[in-house]
Amino acid sequence: MAGRLRVTQVKSTISHIARNRGTIKALGLHRIGDTVVVPDNDATRGMVRAVRFLVEVEELPETAAEETR
Repeated sequence: MAGRLRVTQVKSTISHIARNRGTIKALGLHRIGDTVVVPDNDATRGMVRAVRFLVEVEELPETAAEETR
């Protein structure tokens, strides 16, 4: 699990509970279409799972994670 995840916000947080809005903000996303690369660990997996209906997730292999820096 030592790779990275590419997380893209695909839906708005309007009309969702504050906990979901906070999780999106904690992931570093601000608006629809924003993409961030985060470490693949239990904490970020849990955050992504909590807002899985608002984001799309792509696992990046270890070599691709080096290229995106």
